[in-house]
Amino acid sequence: MRGNVQPAVTSITRQQALERLRSETFDVLILGGGINGAGTARDLALRACVAQVPLRIGLIEQNHFGSGTSSKNSHLIHGGLRYLRQLAFGLVRESLHERAVLLRIAPHLVEPQLFLMPLAGLAREIYYNLGLTLYDRLSGNETLPHHRRLSLVEVRRLEPALAAPGLTGAAEFHDAQVRSGRMVLENVFEAIANGAACANYVRAEARERDRGGLWRTRLHDTISGQIFETVARALIDATGPWAHDPAPRLVRGSHIVLPRLNASDHAIAYFEDAGRIIFLIPWGERRDRTLVGTTDVDHTGSPDEVHISEEETRYLRSIAERLFPQSAQYEPVATFSSLRPLLASTGSPTRASREYHIFFDAHGVLRITGGKFTTYRLMSEEAANMIAAEIAPVLRDVHVSADRALNGNTREAVDELLAGAGQLAASYGIETSEVTMLVRQYGVLAPAVLEYIPAEAPANLSRLDAARLKYAVQHEMAQYARDFLEVSTTLAHEGRPALLPPGCGVRASRSE
Repeated sequence: MRGNVQPAVTSITRQQALERLRSETFDVLILGGGINGAGTARDLALRACVAQVPLRIGLIEQNHFGSGTSSKNSHLIHGGLRYLRQLAFGLVRESLHERAVLLRIAPHLVEPQLFLMPLAGLAREIYYNLGLTLYDRLSGNETLPHHRRLSLVEVRRLEPALAAPGLTGAAEFHDAQVRSGRMVLENVFEAIANGAACANYVRAEARERDRGGLWRTRLHDTISGQIFETVARALIDATGPWAHDPAPRLVRGSHIVLPRLNASDHAIAYFEDAGRIIFLIPWGERRDRTLVGTTDVDHTGSPDEVHISEEETRYLRSIAERLFPQSAQYEPVATFSSLRPLLASTGSPTRASREYHIFFDAHGVLRITGGKFTTYRLMSEEAANMIAAEIAPVLRDVHVSADRALNGNTREAVDELLAGAGQLAASYGIETSEVTMLVRQYGVLAPAVLEYIPAEAPANLSRLDAARLKYAVQHEMAQYARDFLEVSTTLAHEGRPALLPPGCGVRASRSE
C-alpha cells in the first residue's frame, strides 16, 4: 500500500518475481543481490512508498542473495582501526557514524561487541591508546562506551590462556558484530514487501540500449534454464567482483573457524608489526567457536572460484597459536573466503583503499565500486540519490533508510520479544535459549518462523532448524542447501553442515 511501508513477511514467490521481470518495464533494474544491491533496492522502495510515487524496481542475483562477499566476511560493523594508521580519518569517521545507524535500525542483527587488544611494552600501550582515543572522538556522541586501558592483571583475569609475546597490558574497546547474510536477506525482502521485484539465480547475459533509451537485458533463469528479456529505463551494476570495464581490484579475505579459544566474551584484535590486524571473534549461534581472520591476498583467478590457500591457512593458524598456544591441537572445523572488490590500485593489498566510488560509466550504467560492509547503507543512499535524479527527481531528497527500522525492528520491539522468549518457548516446546537466538537472527519475524516448528524433529535437524529451513524455502527463495546453511544461517561456517532431509524443499547441489 503506497505511503505505508510494509514489513518483510511476504508471500511473494520467486515465480511471481520472474513473471514481473518478463512482463513489466522497470524504472530501474539492479544487477547484483549482495549487500549493496539489496540496500539500494530497499532504499528506493522505501522512498517511493513514503513519497507515494510509483517506482518499478527490479533486482536480479546470479546466485542466492548475499551468497558471495556479503556473507563470507568477518561479520563486523566497525570503524576500521587500521585505517587510522593510513590516516584515512574520513573513512573511519564515516564508518563509525554508520555503525551507530545500524545499531539503531537493526538491533536484532547488529550488536555491540567488546574487543581486547593485547599490547607489549609501554611504547605500544601509549601509541595504541592514543589511537583509540582518536577512534572514540571520531565516533562523536555515540552510545557505545569509550575505550579503557587494562593492566596485565586484568588481562589475565579475562583471558588466562592469552599468550601474546611480551604482553604487558591491553586496551578494551567496542565495535559491533553483524549477522551479515541475514542483513542482506532482510534488505531484499523489505524491498520486495514495498513493491520491488527481486529474483535469485537469474544471470544477466547481455544488455543493450535501444533507440528509445531503454535497456534491454537478456536474463537466464538458471533454475529452469529459460531465457527471457527484461526492459528498464536505468541500470545499476552492483555485481561487485563480477564487474568489468573497469574491473575492480580483487583482494581475497579468508577465515578459519576453530573450537572456542576465548575464555571471555571479548574478541581479540591483534596488530602485527606489518600493520595488518587479525581478529579472533567468539563465533556461532552457540558462541562455541572462534572465527580467525582475515587475510589480504590479491586474487587473480575467477571470482566464481574462491578458496582459502594452504599459505593463508598456515598464516591464520600461526596467529591463533601465537595468541592461544592450545589452538595447535585443533584443526579448523570450517573455512571460508570471499573477494573484496576494491578500487584499482597497486601496492600492498592490506593498504589498498576501502573507499567507494559510485559513478555513471560511459554507457550510462550506474556503477557501485569499492567500499566495505559497514558503509553499505550510506553507499546505497548515494546510489539511490544518483539514480533518482535521473528517473524520479522528486525522490532525490527523500531520505528514509537511516531512520526507518529494518523491517520494523525497533529496539522496543526486539526487547519485547526477548522479554517474552520464555513464554514463546513454552508454547512451542523448545528451549528459551533457542527463542532468544531466533529473535537475535529474525527479530520481529521470529514468531512467523516459529509457526513452522514441527511436532517432531526430522533426521539430522533440530525442530528449530527444521522451522528455519521451511521458512527459508517459503519466504526467502532458498533453492539449494547452501542457501540455508550459509546465508539464512551460518551453520556451514560453524562446521555444522547438516545433511538436509529429502523432500525439504531445497536441492543438495546444482547438479540435481
